[in-house]
Amino acid sequence: MAAEQAADGYLFDLYRRYIGEPEDRTDVYVGFGLFLGGIGLAIIGLVLFLWGSTFEARSGIYFAWVGPAYALAMMALPVTMLGIVVLLPSERRMLYTSIAGVAITAGAVAGFLFVYPKDWNGYGADYTVQVVAVYALGLAGITASTGAALIAHYLDMAQQAEVVATKDDEDDDDPEHTDAEIQQDIDDAMDGVELSWGGVEQTEHKRLNFASDDLEEVSIDSDAGTTTTRSSGVETQVAGLKGLKGGETKETTSSSTVDDQTAKLKELREQQRAEELATADDSAVDTVTNPFSGLLERLRKLVKRN
Repeated sequence: MAAEQAADGYLFDLYRRYIGEPEDRTDVYVGFGLFLGGIGLAIIGLVLFLWGSTFEARSGIYFAWVGPAYALAMMALPVTMLGIVVLLPSERRMLYTSIAGVAITAGAVAGFLFVYPKDWNGYGADYTVQVVAVYALGLAGITASTGAALIAHYLDMAQQAEVVATKDDEDDDDPEHTDAEIQQDIDDAMDGVELSWGGVEQTEHKRLNFASDDLEEVSIDSDAGTTTTRSSGVETQVAGLKGLKGGETKETTSSSTVDDQTAKLKELREQQRAEELATADDSAVDTVTNPFSGLLERLRKLVKRN
């Protein structure tokens, strides 16, 4: 596509930039040719007029240069406007009206060259009004067709822009896939899938968080309750890894029964009670013997003094 646009040339690039995609290559060449040709006629007419003004006014050589200058300037505007109508994608009747207007103005210019200067502007038969009237009629026709072509082009561009905006609004209001549908597809795809870390099933648990201020006055033994485990070999390490991956589970069961555990618990409670009673008896004996021991101690001190 880029190579094709480069092969078309600069005129086609200008046409696509300011007007749109050309329907016919001939219209592009003819349109730009007439448009640039009209501008060229105006420039040439201006140069001829400036050159003729260097000669004596109303002399033969003066009219020889100024007459063609006027004629070229009169033709420059209709030709330029015809180029605009050809370039725009307008209807055929507008193009035909423009061509007819240019033809009428060309006839008026030819009449101007025939009567200028001997029958022009108060000299001779003076056909000034007739020539100007015909020229104005042709210029009015081409001006009307050019204005209609421009208006039609702008309306067409506005309709295209409105259609594109409406289409974008419809796409936004009714997208192909809504957020709810996308979420439903994700839920359906993830249904029955359990995410895990390294094969370990996900578990729900609670964490206890302690602030550093709550533990300032508490002495904690970092070695208490810790167990150091050393591997005895490669097989033990492999077994541990399998346990982490969830492949194997190590179970530990107790060989004692419920009755044995109950008997041990009763024995432990009786031992605690016996220790409490012995402690209470010792306290009572101390309470009784303490006064007598104090009295004997005083008697000993009196005997020693005597």
